[in-house]
Amino acid sequence: MLYHYVGPRSIAERSESAVCGVPVSSPTDLLPRLSSGDLTVTFVVSAEGTLLVADRRSEHVACAGNRPVRAAGEMCFALERGRVLVTRVSNQSTGYCPEPKSWGAVADALRAAGLEPTDGFDPRCEFRRCLGCGWLNLVKDRVFECVGCQAELPNRYNAQEVP
Repeated sequence: MLYHYVGPRSIAERSESAVCGVPVSSPTDLLPRLSSGDLTVTFVVSAEGTLLVADRRSEHVACAGNRPVRAAGEMCFALERGRVLVTRVSNQSTGYCPEPKSWGAVADALRAAGLEPTDGFDPRCEFRRCLGCGWLNLVKDRVFECVGCQAELPNRYNAQEVP
């Protein structure tokens, strides 16, 4: 599945000029960033399946150049005995709101880049759009209640649906 940006338009408009995400095709692409120790980045998996990483303070939509993605979130790396290790991956992106099932795209992109994926997302985020007010919600502790209007949220994924 491709995820389209569903966050604030003002952020997307600032991100239309260029992709700030850097493609990762091998572990050595990460070595310059890892010279100071552990590394946490914003990441997306492009529609073509390429892993793109950007500074952690970057917006996912900027990392992707305002294009659809297969996955998005944060990723952590460590350098151990000369090897680049993936230590944690989350699907926490309130701009794309990817489903947990986007993990397959992440694992494939990591393997294509010569990196060993972790066992799955940590944290594993669930997103829902409120049917009452349209608010995008990050579901916490399995409480399916809208933070905007306190309405019950649907059990099925619907964050990509336009209100």
